[in-house]
Amino acid sequence: MDAWSFLREHTAARLAQGITGHSLPTRALLDFQLDQARARDAVYSTLAWPELLAGLIDLLPSTAPIRLQSQAPDRPTYLKRPDLGRKINELSVRQLADIAIVPTDLSIILADGLSATAINRHALPLLALLLPEVARLGWSLAPVCVMEQARVAVGDAVAHALQARMTVVLIGERPGLTSPDSLGAYLTYNPRPGLTDESRNCVSNIRPEGLPYAFAVQKLLYLLTEMHVRKLSGVGLKDELILGISPNDPPNRAVD
Repeated sequence: MDAWSFLREHTAARLAQGITGHSLPTRALLDFQLDQARARDAVYSTLAWPELLAGLIDLLPSTAPIRLQSQAPDRPTYLKRPDLGRKINELSVRQLADIAIVPTDLSIILADGLSATAINRHALPLLALLLPEVARLGWSLAPVCVMEQARVAVGDAVAHALQARMTVVLIGERPGLTSPDSLGAYLTYNPRPGLTDESRNCVSNIRPEGLPYAFAVQKLLYLLTEMHVRKLSGVGLKDELILGISPNDPPNRAVD
């Protein structure tokens, strides 16, 4: 028995795989190949439109979600041309232009990114916890947008068109061998086209096996509140929140 095997009780990482001769045991090799296949499948997964749109209507019955697409027409183009995934296509531009725009505090955008599986599994459970807190804070909310073949930066253009002061882009992250469904949240104050990564804050690996929904909501609310008060995001806004051991424990700020 591998002396490190006890660590596998605490992580899905590839620890204590064992050895047979000069190679891995058959079971470990098959598990590796299965995880690799799941990661590849996640990259080519598609949004579950009926379930997502119906779920959003249940959460926000007064506002219909908006379905959008980037300038990447299909998955192969999206993977080869990241720049097209950062831009809104012509039809979506017209859709946004036809909306009666009212300036709002917050825009939420769901984007497939590199794993639509992550959005399909985790976006609605996360929003079910986040949206009541947004309402409690009294923030106005733009129509939720769901976007296909999208990169993070496209959220800035969408939120700018919706005249939102802040935006949260929930996006499928690059799949890992043990995390094909990792959800990321990218937050920006005063979103507009042309912003780059240093203008955003990120909460990563949102999923039950990573950062659980309740903890993620605490992080998001902390960052959004700081953005709202300090009117900035990105490198100028540090995440100083220390989460408790359980979601019921009150979070604390880091101290120097």
